[in-house]
Amino acid sequence: MIFKLENPSLAAPLFDGCSDTCILSALQGMVGEIYADDMLHPTCAMAVLNVFVFFAGEPSKELAAFKPSSFHGDFAIFVPQNEAWQTCIEAVYGKKCEKFFRFAIRKDPVFDAEKLNGFINAIDKTVSLHLINEDLYHQCLQNEWSKDFVCNYPDYASFSKMGLGVVAVENGEIIAGSSSFSSYNGGIEIEIVTREDHRRRGLAAACGARLILECLQRNLYPNWDAATRISVSLAEKLGYRFSHEYTAYRIKNYV
Repeated sequence: MIFKLENPSLAAPLFDGCSDTCILSALQGMVGEIYADDMLHPTCAMAVLNVFVFFAGEPSKELAAFKPSSFHGDFAIFVPQNEAWQTCIEAVYGKKCEKFFRFAIRKDPVFDAEKLNGFINAIDKTVSLHLINEDLYHQCLQNEWSKDFVCNYPDYASFSKMGLGVVAVENGEIIAGSSSFSSYNGGIEIEIVTREDHRRRGLAAACGARLILECLQRNLYPNWDAATRISVSLAEKLGYRFSHEYTAYRIKNYV
């Protein structure tokens, strides 16, 4: 039987060595949930945040096959702790799982404030950058491409307390942004997207630069994890450094 942990920190030893800050968000009870095989003495656990599911501890087919009732998507991205978990996931899902690689970024960036401000000043004068307020929070939720800027927080009050984000606005519309996909003690996990019809205008770099500067002012660490090589290149432009590839699985028809 699988349980949602009322005290998610009990699963922390199982995730020892895992560097993904989305896991920290769930373990700290800020954003996301932890599920395990035992309420008090878990031997395996999974951290769930949006479409991401991170597995740790002793591989368990029961846990790998479990879908939380709060998970409403039709696909998931599984991140196994090790090769044993990879074997377990492949055994459970077979052809429903597609193996791919994500890209970890080192946590010792070298930020240059002058360079970051240069990205901000380089965008078109018709575009303005704004911290996400209550009105912009609700605007982000109205579009599929921008909802992940804020949707992991149940309401604006939660986002205002724990999150932080910047959006680019032109003609009254949000066209790009960089925001907290999740929050943990001392930092945020960055989500950065530009609307498809406004790409190649330097907006992602400008929004990312503004968010990094805002984080530094607040003594928050802006963590970056990349889904693509393009995201790695953008991160490096802003002052981050690439670490390594890691295995993930896209689970189709996650039911």
